[in-house]
Amino acid sequence: MKKGLLTFMLVFAFMLLLSACGSSQETASGEGSESGKTEEKKTLRVVTDAAYAPFEYQDKGEIVGFDIDFVEAVAKEAGYEVEITNVGWDPLFVEIKDQIADFGVSAITINDDRKETYDFSVPYFLSTNKILVPEGSDISSAEDLKNKVVAVQAGTTGQEAVEGILGKNNKNMKQFENNNLAIMELTSGGADAVVADNTVVEEYVKNNPDQKLVVIEDKDSFEAEYYGLMFPKGSELKADFDEAINNVLDNGTYGEIYNDWFGSDPDVENLKAQQ
Repeated sequence: MKKGLLTFMLVFAFMLLLSACGSSQETASGEGSESGKTEEKKTLRVVTDAAYAPFEYQDKGEIVGFDIDFVEAVAKEAGYEVEITNVGWDPLFVEIKDQIADFGVSAITINDDRKETYDFSVPYFLSTNKILVPEGSDISSAEDLKNKVVAVQAGTTGQEAVEGILGKNNKNMKQFENNNLAIMELTSGGADAVVADNTVVEEYVKNNPDQKLVVIEDKDSFEAEYYGLMFPKGSELKADFDEAINNVLDNGTYGEIYNDWFGSDPDVENLKAQQ
């Protein structure tokens, strides 16, 4: 009897010990699961062409601009970190297509041609092309660009707009790697006008009053355009960033960033209506 009782007690104690270990392991596992929520955020590779002030440009070796502040706010909202790299305009498209980069931000207009190869976020900026000319120019509309030498950034909607006016491969259309070079061609006398996004040319005129340049608007000839973040086709990140963009549009963060850079309030309702 005593021997049997002793054996029973030993077995029972052993079972209690196993039960305690199991509970301990379950608790540790639960704690691990909870701590998983505080793991480091995933860092995304984001590419840009940092020669497009005020959207993205380099200041003392740092990439800054409206797009940069915007994408950092959106990434934070979506739960990601971003590492923004200046690769240039054409390489930007290659890196995204080949999935070397997670997405691109560089005042990229959403259009049907690009949507065949890439996915875009919901729109985050309204823009239109305008004409930059010297003071006293006889150019007052897009129609006046005919038979004039026009400088553009290659691969942009500015180039497409000028092609619509002058025709493709017209010798009077000069293409450059970026808008800075296109504007330099104008100021050095090598072109009669530059066609580029309104904010870019307006910012240039404001910051360089000594060059005596003016901006011409022609709403009848240049359609409204919308910028979006550009992702590889089928990217799973698009849904996260669409939601985050809408959140920063709604909670006032977008308005603060926009006002900081442009000194006015954005038309958020217009942007939301494009979705």
